Amino acid sequence: MGLLDFIVARSFRDEKAGRVVVFTGDRRNRGYVVKSGSEELKIRSFLKMFYFAHFSIFLLGMLVANGWSTFLINIDAFGRPAAHLVRSLGIYLGIYSLVVLAPYFLLWRSYKKGRLSFVSPQDEVLVSGKSGARQTWSVSLALIAFGLLILLGAIFYLVGRK
Repeated sequence: MGLLDFIVARSFRDEKAGRVVVFTGDRRNRGYVVKSGSEELKIRSFLKMFYFAHFSIFLLGMLVANGWSTFLINIDAFGRPAAHLVRSLGIYLGIYSLVVLAPYFLLWRSYKKGRLSFVSPQDEVLVSGKSGARQTWSVSLALIAFGLLILLGAIFYLVGRK
């Protein structure tokens, strides 16, 4: 839950107009004034549900695509998987896109409709471009890139040992 709290906390800012929520996928400089603490708790709960479903769709989609593609790749007609890396990757990506795109499209549509039920257009304010979220995002991106480099190094090491 700490990860969800961290991600949701990035959506809230203190501005001159008061406490403001900035929704993901909305215009960059638009936020909405949060009128009370109870409203903020409702919005936080909504965002936590959205992000939990968001991560679940991607994670479960990855697992299902991995299982189905492993089954299809191991059919004797395709030959050895190591000999057909591009074909194996294409099968995985095709299955992943089928398994993830439809549920995620439906989730995104309901998110876009649902977020407007918590705020009104009269509460719209312009937010400053300065936020801690951009710094946090760049640090997160750097950590992800570093993790990918370590993963690639481990793969090359393991492949080279054979």
